[in-house]
Amino acid sequence: MRIGGVEMMQYASEMMTSSSSAVEAFDLKDASSWWSDVNKSPIWQDRIFHALALLYGIVSVVALIQLVRIQWRVPEYGWTTQKVFHFLNFVVNGVRAVVFVFRRDVQFMHPEILQHILLDIPSLAFFTTYALLVLFWAEIYYQARAVSTDGLRPGFFTINAVVYVVQIALWLVLWWKPVRVMVILSKMFFAGASLFAALGFLLYGGRLFLMLQSFPAESNGRRKKLQEVGYVTVICSTCFLIRCIMMCFAAFDEGANLDVLDHPILNFIYYLLVEILPSSLVLFILRKLPPKRGITQYHQIR
Repeated sequence: MRIGGVEMMQYASEMMTSSSSAVEAFDLKDASSWWSDVNKSPIWQDRIFHALALLYGIVSVVALIQLVRIQWRVPEYGWTTQKVFHFLNFVVNGVRAVVFVFRRDVQFMHPEILQHILLDIPSLAFFTTYALLVLFWAEIYYQARAVSTDGLRPGFFTINAVVYVVQIALWLVLWWKPVRVMVILSKMFFAGASLFAALGFLLYGGRLFLMLQSFPAESNGRRKKLQEVGYVTVICSTCFLIRCIMMCFAAFDEGANLDVLDHPILNFIYYLLVEILPSSLVLFILRKLPPKRGITQYHQIR
């Protein structure tokens, strides 16, 4: 009887383990089914894309309001770096909002190259917008060290020109010969550009941060500027690194493709992490208006 009791206990234990495994398997299957159901549902696709459009629209409006406030504060100055940065944020997020409002129509545009252009142009403009911030920091850093900055702006325009020319060339080749390898090259090229932007933020954000740390602790605004530069460096370098990694996955894995309608959840997570949240946080951190008089030469676009 003792042996029978032990066997019964072992049997009960095995049944409980089996039952627990079955529940876990059911939960995983249920979660997978939910993800698949949302992705395949046209209603949920439209809801998620319209939610993205709304978020982009809010960021665009905030950038425009900030641009108007800056212009109202210092109307005597022309297009400063700060104004151009906010204007580009307004344009990038506004265009992205319009694209997501009409996302289903964009997917069925012909020739297919038009889909790639409409989905990729805001990403290129986003690169230019935040490359401008790297340029601004580089100018501050080198001028503070009495080093000539004459080559920075030509370098900025050259880098952006190369990025746009190469991307346009890839679009033209893709239009002429729409093969899978050209799509892979296009995504890998943009992954490289994103990695380059991330390294730019780490390089000049890190240099500026260390330079500010070397200033006397009692310097006016030192702590606030340290936090500003540190936060923006981490946010922007992280978002561009995530974009780089995601572009690499999207190039070789159809399951990570963002340019299709049936991956709305992935689109939401991706664009939230690499554009909406970073733009919102940076606009909040850089919300301070310039002084009415004595604005520093670093803000002025030559």
